[in-house]
Amino acid sequence: MTTPPPTVGAGGPAAAHAGSPVFDLHLRGKMEIRSTVPLEGRDDLSLAYTPGVAEVCEAIAADPALVNDYTWVANTVAVVTDGTAVLGLGDIGPAAAMPVMEGKAVLFKQFGGVDAVPICLDTTDTDEIVETVARLAPSFGGINLEDISAPRCFEIEQRLKDLLDIPVFHDDQHGTAVVALAALENALRLTGRLHETTRVVISGAGAAGVAVARILLAAGIKDLAVTDRRGILHSGRADLTPVKADLARDTADLTGRQGTLTDAMRGADVYIGVSGGTVPEEVVATMAPDAVIFGLANPTPEVHPDVAHRFARVVATGRSDFPNQINNVLAFPGIFRGAFDVRARAITEGMKLAAATAIADLVGEDLREDYIVPSPFDPRVGPAVSAAVSEAARRDGVARTAG
Repeated sequence: MTTPPPTVGAGGPAAAHAGSPVFDLHLRGKMEIRSTVPLEGRDDLSLAYTPGVAEVCEAIAADPALVNDYTWVANTVAVVTDGTAVLGLGDIGPAAAMPVMEGKAVLFKQFGGVDAVPICLDTTDTDEIVETVARLAPSFGGINLEDISAPRCFEIEQRLKDLLDIPVFHDDQHGTAVVALAALENALRLTGRLHETTRVVISGAGAAGVAVARILLAAGIKDLAVTDRRGILHSGRADLTPVKADLARDTADLTGRQGTLTDAMRGADVYIGVSGGTVPEEVVATMAPDAVIFGLANPTPEVHPDVAHRFARVVATGRSDFPNQINNVLAFPGIFRGAFDVRARAITEGMKLAAATAIADLVGEDLREDYIVPSPFDPRVGPAVSAAVSEAARRDGVARTAG
């Protein structure tokens, strides 16, 4: 028998938001736990709980790998945040981050068949986050880090990857990167460009900017400039963090590019914005003909589509009310589904590249300027991404099973 959730009191804090479609949808949260087995009588209870459950516990104690067969662990991801970089809202804390984490969890289930548990940590200390997640890890088949500010997010992810033998994935970095690469592959096809001769500018050197740059380099882009508030990243700057310094050596140092975003944009083929702010129209006008512009900041793209279309052939945003939405939901559910299907130890660069290729390939012969990535509601997306990721996991030697 299910006990209904309590109603919101007429005089409670939520009363001020009553009648709002957004708040009504979120009332009492967006998810719940449900049993997958019958509990109709004594026999059911004796199998699901004591005494029957003790046999399963003893079997797992003797062979810990059986936890993946006889519990939900192998299909469950922890969605972990400290609430320091939530959407475009910034550092709003763990409690205020919970609606986003719940949303992420229901997207995992809807688009990947993956169970997910939102975990909002009341600490911003890197050591404490790493220790807490590592101690929680036996309850999960994977860790999805979410909305943790840079540069701490880089260290947290790397340390957890070093500590754990399950997939650890910071979606703000890698989910964005995978979908951006998928979109760019099709944009280059449309405009007849080659990876090795295309000039790309990335505005923003935070979590998403660094990951997008890294995956574009892995995909064969050679001429890449990454900018932050002080201009192009290059080794002549004394203000770079270790992450930015490494990226400078692999990007602008190879081309000799220095200067401001304005300097970088002049003659560029591709602009990818993951920073917020606004690029002046006169700067956009200096890009190469048939340019590609991805203004991914939400809710206000760095280059508004109305402006971008005056100078670019292909335009994408992070918003759902314009064509070509670069939406992470195209990637992360299928990536974890594919990793879980072969019980992967990690998510490799090869698995990310495979996911991007799978997303791009779904567009196929329907490719056009306003259709460079499939819709998140295209039922082919999840299966295509998961299959590609599973195969890449086997190829990269991180799969524990054949799938």
